[in-house]
Amino acid sequence: MSWFKKKPDPISDREQALSNEIASLEAQIQRLDAQLQQDQTQPRLRSTAIPHGANVPHQPSTPPPGTPPHEPIFEQVTQDWLKAAEEPPQADHFNELGVRKYDLPALLRRLRDHFRGPSTTNPKLVSYLAAGGIQGLGRPLRYEKRVARNRFILFVVALLAVLLGLLWVFARHRP
Repeated sequence: MSWFKKKPDPISDREQALSNEIASLEAQIQRLDAQLQQDQTQPRLRSTAIPHGANVPHQPSTPPPGTPPHEPIFEQVTQDWLKAAEEPPQADHFNELGVRKYDLPALLRRLRDHFRGPSTTNPKLVSYLAAGGIQGLGRPLRYEKRVARNRFILFVVALLAVLLGLLWVFARHRP
């Protein structure tokens, strides 16, 4: 009999799943960091023969005596990097007169975001309030949902009874 068993709490189940995922990600980060530390034992320099080529490991060597020092090599730097970061307007969003076309998916996305409301800034507090973890602040959200659901069901049943009563009265008085 499962009448006296406590129902599983979905918030604690989700919290446990997220904790496990966080632990696995932290282990992966540590593993990748250790791998990166191993790779950085010798500095890696970019080849000047191929400007955008692959990195080559630096082999420290002493130049033979009597050779002049190398002249510094300066790369060409463009000053238009801010302009390149901006996204150019896409041509398919405008008609031939330059007026913006009607974008139905964007409208639906804006409406959905409008009705969804802002996201919470403190999700831990929200989970406490929903589970009833903080005493004295009110009833848990699960209880409130159950009361609202029962109230709705009662309202629907009463409405159906009234409609059936009206139909019965009209059907009985018809000649």
